[in-house]
Amino acid sequence: MTFINPKTDFAFKKIFGSTDSKDILISFLNALLYEGNSTIEDLEIIDPYLPPSIPGLKDTFLDVKAKITGNKIVIIEMQVLNVVAFDKRVVFNAAKTFATQLKSGEGYSRLNSVIALTITDFQMFPQRNKVISRFTFADMQDLFIYPEHPLELVFVELPNFQKELNELESLTDKWIYFMKQTSNLDSVPETMDEVAAIQKAFGIANQANLSRQELETLEKQQMFLEDQRGAILKGLEQGLEQGLEQGRQQGLEQGRQEGEIGIILRLLERRIGAIAPELQTRLRQLPSGQLEALADAVLTFTDVTDLTSWLQDNTQ
Repeated sequence: MTFINPKTDFAFKKIFGSTDSKDILISFLNALLYEGNSTIEDLEIIDPYLPPSIPGLKDTFLDVKAKITGNKIVIIEMQVLNVVAFDKRVVFNAAKTFATQLKSGEGYSRLNSVIALTITDFQMFPQRNKVISRFTFADMQDLFIYPEHPLELVFVELPNFQKELNELESLTDKWIYFMKQTSNLDSVPETMDEVAAIQKAFGIANQANLSRQELETLEKQQMFLEDQRGAILKGLEQGLEQGLEQGRQQGLEQGRQEGEIGIILRLLERRIGAIAPELQTRLRQLPSGQLEALADAVLTFTDVTDLTSWLQDNTQ
């Protein structure tokens, strides 16, 4: 068997956001949000497109959006590339989803909590090295949680998940493994086949079950991701090369200037004797053009007073 990569936009929406995916999404969300507990008993998959309700506000396109048990709204996004300001985009989407619940004239009591679940194929928080991170409003001193959790941000960082197939224990482990490794498998592992929702997800991900048009769409998305990843890598390489070249040039300039100062200090010592440390510091701060002028003037100095007078006249 060949399985499509669930990390692509098309595959993710097909597996988790189609009309036939309610049971899959319930299992997936229970695993990632509630540690595998059956907290979500039912849900409604709704249109993930959020048109702007305020003129000038940006449109929002999410991968999956659902209303779950407890009238909470969950917005789900799978992100493969670490693009600029992605952390801010996550917050923007969550806040916008929360705010656009109300229609004109409705009271704030009708607002329901929003959970933004973000799965990344890169390290979102490299300093933490955690697979799942959860954020909500809390007091900065004693960590008291804001009542009713109006906004929650949940991040699943796939690179931080290092368990092998034989190490999978929980429902959470199995779903994260599914997201990370499905495209590298050629059959459904026995340990994962035991979960009906995951078995069904593998069936949807089976490339043999896709139409020609779906395969073409998937191939275009894969090519786009590879092109974008290549562009990012090329930009990093070019930036590194430019930085190294700039460093070399700065090093050469600094070395040349140090050499000039050394020569001038030796000339000064021969003409007027030892140079005090504070004067040496002032000399090292002179730009290259003034060092050349000082080298010409040294031959006319008779004592240290001439040097201090020259510095006063030629520097601010």
